[in-house]
Amino acid sequence: MTIENFFDLLHISLSENKFIKATLGNQRIKNDVLKNVLVKPVLIKNEMQYSFVFRNKTNDITKNYATNESIEQIKTLLQNNFFNADIFTSEANYHLIQNKNGTSKVVKKNVVIDNQKNSLEHNHQKTRLIGQHQKQYLISLGIMNSNGDVKKEMQHKYKQINRYVEIVASILNESKLKNDLRIVDMGCGKGYLTFALADYEMQQHRNTKITGVEMRSDLVKICNQIAKENKMEFLQFEEGTIQNTNIDGMNILIALHACDTATDDAIKKGLEANAEIIICAPCCHKQVRKSMKPNNSIHPITKHGILFERQAEILTDSLRSLWLESKGYKTKVFDFVDVNDTPKNIMIVATKTKRTNNEIEAYKKQYAALKEMFGVNFCAIEQ
Repeated sequence: MTIENFFDLLHISLSENKFIKATLGNQRIKNDVLKNVLVKPVLIKNEMQYSFVFRNKTNDITKNYATNESIEQIKTLLQNNFFNADIFTSEANYHLIQNKNGTSKVVKKNVVIDNQKNSLEHNHQKTRLIGQHQKQYLISLGIMNSNGDVKKEMQHKYKQINRYVEIVASILNESKLKNDLRIVDMGCGKGYLTFALADYEMQQHRNTKITGVEMRSDLVKICNQIAKENKMEFLQFEEGTIQNTNIDGMNILIALHACDTATDDAIKKGLEANAEIIICAPCCHKQVRKSMKPNNSIHPITKHGILFERQAEILTDSLRSLWLESKGYKTKVFDFVDVNDTPKNIMIVATKTKRTNNEIEAYKKQYAALKEMFGVNFCAIEQ
């Protein structure tokens, strides 16, 4: 069979409701952030659509398409991103293999999957790293009720902690840190995300120590009690600030939604500890915004209040990323959670890497040039 036959089979399986799922893999570009794609049918408001899960290095993105759009999407992905694809139908499975020289073949396998077991409901139970079974700490934190069901008003928080753990798990899997993790979570608040990460680490059976730092003593006391009740001996909470936290032995620093220059303080703390991984989700961006005085072609972009504010946010996190690059880190900046959950949804991940002197100097020049372009004299991260 040819690749044209493959797409004919795909079209038939979709139009006759024989399609179960499809997977696309074997990257054309090995360093592409898109690792693979999973396609499944879903019913949304009684309309058949197809859910595409785009699995990137640090996050998954889900989009739904109609039948014809789905076929075109798969064609595009196989032209630009992947060599291989598998179609699983109620009658047979088909494996597409494309070669770099432009040739291709399709292999048919008479393996039938029971598609009656596959729910097409869009809101079916998703497999999560932090499940609901025997999670007493989630009850204590108010995310679940006494029956172990996620409260309606806490669904977004439950989704958020799972998303967070998925991201951190991916970061850890790609890092050289395989054991002896020493994690400090700065400004951990009520500890939702700190406990979820501790739960995940318990599942991995690694030698891990996690410290949550929070300046409100009542929250520290409550969180330590919950950790004790759940036998999380490796998890402890301390009263303190970013500036006075003991960082001895820390190799992973986390600071989520630290306000204004607190994000810069956290990054500096991570650099001081020579941390292998620094994970930040910045909140407000007042300091750079106040110092921006562009007196060049950038001025028209920033003369309107709302555009000025948004540009300040982009500039602040760009400068933070470049500063980390100039200190020997590789950075990624991406969406942490859905913008509908919180508009402050950007995450910066920095991992220690080897940089040449020329690379470091190049990042320093980019940092200085960006400041000059926007008329910024000083950034808090420099102190």
